[in-house]
Amino acid sequence: MSQLHLVTGAGPVGWNVAEQLAERGHRVRVLTRSGSGPDHPQIERRRVDVSDPAAFASAIEGATAIYHCTHGSAYSAKAWRAELPAMEQVVLEAAGRIGAVVVFPESLYSFGKVDAPMTEDTPRSATTGKLGIRAELLRAREDSATATISVAASDFFGPHVRGAHAGERMVPTIMDGKTMRVIGSLDQPHSFTYVPDLAAAMVTAAAERDLWNSFLFAPTSAAVTQRQLIETFAAAAGVPAPKCSAIPAWAMDAVGFVHADTRELAETAYQFARPFVMDSRTSERLLDLAPTPLADAAAETVRWWQGLRAAA
Repeated sequence: MSQLHLVTGAGPVGWNVAEQLAERGHRVRVLTRSGSGPDHPQIERRRVDVSDPAAFASAIEGATAIYHCTHGSAYSAKAWRAELPAMEQVVLEAAGRIGAVVVFPESLYSFGKVDAPMTEDTPRSATTGKLGIRAELLRAREDSATATISVAASDFFGPHVRGAHAGERMVPTIMDGKTMRVIGSLDQPHSFTYVPDLAAAMVTAAAERDLWNSFLFAPTSAAVTQRQLIETFAAAAGVPAPKCSAIPAWAMDAVGFVHADTRELAETAYQFARPFVMDSRTSERLLDLAPTPLADAAAETVRWWQGLRAAA
């Protein structure tokens, strides 16, 4: 029987989650301040400020699962600190009152700097900046009486992914044959998560009570270098691999002293200057899911960008 699933946010994760739920035959309600979201007969879009307790509580009545995919208004520790803990508390308290599980997409920030491949059991010991805030949010979820699932992923790519290292900074640049500049290093291994695989893990975990109150990894293909990822996108687009260069992490730090946006990016530049690898095999077994092969994921990503351009 069709169930009502609630999705907050219509960014790349919320959009993919909503579409996958609808394709499975569920009724889906997407909450955003603008009323945006996928156009699908199974999807209802509502204008709701998730940080408003009364409005949110009214909008989620009847939901069996809530996928909280709303993020901060800016990519900064200041915005995250001001907005995210309070918003998550609103969601957890309202979900607890109706007995719904809350599923969160999560990053790898909470691990901080690591010297080995990350697993679900790697200590989440970050304490400062945006990294520390992510660790605090995870602890608050663990302490909540509401059932939660956190599904962590590395840097996104895929349909609807724009503001990411492998989003609009990379794919259109490759398609246009322009020089590709990346942060950190071109030749250090780095895990990249295909966003539909993250969405599939979130939807699957919500349906499995045995996985509630757990921390999982999204199925993620073997780590590749940024150079290899660029070459894979170029092959998918049918164009020659572009010229590439890298902006060293130390240069990001130097510019960050006088430029706030660069300073926020520099905080996580270490992830691209040294190996940054996640091992999702344990979660793949628990979820009975596998990552989409990289070449297939790259091809679908390029098709999405091509469609976006054609519609412009």
